[in-house]
Amino acid sequence: MNCPRRQLVRGLPLLILAACLAALGGCERPSPASAQREDRLVVFAAASLRDVFTALGEDFKRSYPSVEVTFNFAGTQELRTQLEHGAAVDVFASADQRHMDELVKSQRAAGPVVFARNEPVLVVASESAATVRGFADLPAATRIVIGTPEVPIGRYTLQILDRASASLGGDFRARVESRVASREPNARQVLAKVRLGEAQAGVVYRTDALAAQDGVVVVAIPPEVNVLAEYPIAVVSGAAHPGLARAWIDLVTSEAGRTALWRAGFLVPSGEGAPR
Repeated sequence: MNCPRRQLVRGLPLLILAACLAALGGCERPSPASAQREDRLVVFAAASLRDVFTALGEDFKRSYPSVEVTFNFAGTQELRTQLEHGAAVDVFASADQRHMDELVKSQRAAGPVVFARNEPVLVVASESAATVRGFADLPAATRIVIGTPEVPIGRYTLQILDRASASLGGDFRARVESRVASREPNARQVLAKVRLGEAQAGVVYRTDALAAQDGVVVVAIPPEVNVLAEYPIAVVSGAAHPGLARAWIDLVTSEAGRTALWRAGFLVPSGEGAPR
């Protein structure tokens, strides 16, 4: 008579276990890879990307209308420092490979891809155009502004000056640096100093010069001494919104993204043709 009861008691732990497993399965969190279930995207990007990324942000919001997109535009070195100090970031877009490589090495970013290139140019204040007609005339300027050595545009500038010294005189870099009035944390601030008349000339990216539209004269840097900036982008390790981060990178590297970058003055990555 008691046998069925004993069997029920013996089977009770298994029933409880099965119920617990079913409950856990039913309460399983949705995969973070589902961008539609994420509601915020935080993008850290080099200052030179401000205009084109802001425009692409509007396109992104049309596809994800419920998503809040937050941008932080600054010098690449500054952004990297913020990220290393724990800033909540989903995507990082750098103006050079070096800073991205350091983040990958420290496992703060993974799988970067180069999505654009940029060309440094010389910008000259309108009233100084007669003095600085070409890159070789740069030492004739009395006030020059360049980027700090820690940021990509500053490092590119020093590389250009070193390469120019081989053809324009061994002291070319020294003569230019003797005229440097200030060193700025990003290319946009270099441009602002020239536009405001606080400097006669400076080195910025071509995209920045195009965005200025007026107030400065653009002088090409000879290709034999110039360098090309490469822009990598990656999902930040431990990103709170990885699905949206990948969706953003997909947009930037898509045909629509490449076209927007091309129109803003960026060059396509090495080995890729111009957008149609």
